[in-house]
Amino acid sequence: MPEKPEFQSITWQDGNLQIIDQTFLPDREVYSQLTSVGQVWDAIKNMRIRGAPAIGIAGAYGLHLGINDLHETGFGTFYSESQRIAEYLNSSRPTAVNLSWALKRVLQTIYSQKEKPVSELKEIALQTAITIHEEDERMCKSIGRHGAERVPGNASILTHCNTGGLATAKYGTAFSVILHAHQDGKVKMVWVDETRPMLQGSRLTTWELDKAGIPFTLNIDSAAAFLMQQNKVDLIITGADRIAKNGDTANKIGTYNLAVLARAHNIPFYIAAPYSTIDMNLDTGDQIDIEERDPSEVTGFNGHQAAPEKLNVYNPAFDVTPHDYITAIITENGVIEPDYTEQFERIFNQKIPNSEAL
Repeated sequence: MPEKPEFQSITWQDGNLQIIDQTFLPDREVYSQLTSVGQVWDAIKNMRIRGAPAIGIAGAYGLHLGINDLHETGFGTFYSESQRIAEYLNSSRPTAVNLSWALKRVLQTIYSQKEKPVSELKEIALQTAITIHEEDERMCKSIGRHGAERVPGNASILTHCNTGGLATAKYGTAFSVILHAHQDGKVKMVWVDETRPMLQGSRLTTWELDKAGIPFTLNIDSAAAFLMQQNKVDLIITGADRIAKNGDTANKIGTYNLAVLARAHNIPFYIAAPYSTIDMNLDTGDQIDIEERDPSEVTGFNGHQAAPEKLNVYNPAFDVTPHDYITAIITENGVIEPDYTEQFERIFNQKIPNSEAL
């Protein structure tokens, strides 16, 4: 297994959360210390931390930071305040289910040991966050191994947004598949959508591919169809921020475009995501809350105005790809093929940890 990429987007050090501030990439590799729940909320909201798994990990650590500042009280008051802090963190970004899943897992662990002193419960919250962090690294590694089996030899792969170690504990989701396939000698080229308007593809994915020594070419988003028409794409693989019970998948805006194009050109379209991204509480993708972001992300970039100041802007951060456009979903426990509802119910026995809202 490759040791690259040799960085981690999130680490817990000396009682603080250290992150790579992704808003500075690729120009500078800036590490920031987050010492309070408010700083974690701000980092998630403003995409200094981004990627569904990474957001979940950061949220779990943020919950510990928040409750660690609470005074010693009875369990009832302590738990009520813990729930309040979790709800606050969950408000930072609504679409990615990993955040609410991780926060609920910490709360459930605290509640299961409510007979212990509050001082111990604070440490239990931290250990749960560390466990979530370590599990994500193992899951991403496993996703890569399973997904690499689906990659043909000498493959040209198209990907969208950023799904590598910056978006996870390590290795990534869709990026992990590419990384493992590269180590197997299967990857000829990775086509990288620039991913407007925040350019996660051009700023982040290319940075990670370069660190890993994987051949890549950056393309504008609107060139994807032309690449497929020229038979330059063998498969498409992206990550996911939330997957409904029927397999409908929310991911970075522009993902649905690729799925439609893949169908038109008879190209396999894969989603790579851990089980924690599957939300069995939602029957279909119509129920997924789609975040809309600030118009300034579209009208300019990096402080430079690129459009008239007063105009209407539609800036959804995500779209939803219908399940019947998805060839298969690659998880840490193997590749899931349709019927997704039937497969998910069998796997989770109609109940998974994120089945209730915060």
